[in-house]
Formats: sequence, C-alpha cells, structure tokens
Amino acid sequence: MMRRPQGARALSLLIAGMLLAGGAHATEAEHIRASQPWLRVLPGDLPAGAYVTLENTGDQPASLHGASSASYASVMLHKSTTEGGMGRMTSVDNLVIPAHGKAQLSPGGYHLMLMKAAATVKPGDQVKLTLIFGDGSKLDADFLARPANATDVDASADHAH
Repeated sequence: MMRRPQGARALSLLIAGMLLAGGAHATEAEHIRASQPWLRVLPGDLPAGAYVTLENTGDQPASLHGASSASYASVMLHKSTTEGGMGRMTSVDNLVIPAHGKAQLSPGGYHLMLMKAAATVKPGDQVKLTLIFGDGSKLDADFLARPANATDVDASADHAH
C-alpha cells in the first residue's frame, strides 16, 4: 500500500474543507422573507406597480436587483420621488436590504414596474414574481392583484414567503 506524502494529505484536507465551507454559504434569497406582496393593476395596457416588504434575517446586507414574471414582458425596479412639487420616477439598479433589517417597496417610493401584461390581470388574481438578488439567487412570491385605487396593502392579505 502506497502512502501519500504528508504535504499532499494536508492539501487534500484543505481542499475538502474549502469545498464544504463553500457549500455551506447561504444565498441572499435564503435570508429574505417577502411579506404582504401586492400589485396595483391599472386600466388598459398601463403598467402595474408591485409592492412588498422584504425582511433580511441574515448577518450580511442583501441587494434586490430586479424581478421577472411570466405574466409580464418586463419588470423593472424603480423609485418615485418628489422634488420641488414635481413627481418623478427613475429606474434604479438595486435596493439594499440591511442585515437584520427591512426594505419597503411601497407606493410613492421603491416599487417594481410591470410592463405589458401577457393576459389581462384582474383584482383578486395572484401573479407570481421572481425576485432577483445581487448574488443571482431568486425568490418566488405570489402578489395579490388589487384595483387601481388601492393605496396600501390590506393587513388581511398577507401572503408571506
């Protein structure tokens, strides 16, 4: 029986340990809880706005980079602001969810803009969105469609994920 040199054995153990440690690393999405997901449907072919509270239970910040949905041609992350009495909406690259903290997507602030519905979405429908994080990990959430005049989520409509 042939014995490996001590250095080769130590290297093998080091590589095995690194592989195990790498596999134990949780993704950003695994630390995110999406609560009260809803979207506001507007008449005709107007875009919908999607809103959700994201809670990060991890020890590191997470970063929402966008979303996708089979129900819409595109989904973009936006931020609404008011400056000098003028409202404006700008596209943003990401939204940081602090470690052990929350980030809110809500009317008048950060939100997901859903463009070109594949089929008519009516109040009461559930729309699946896939949230995409900075490390490429994903989290699916079912968003409750609400009417155009909805301003915030109904506490009884909590669909946590």
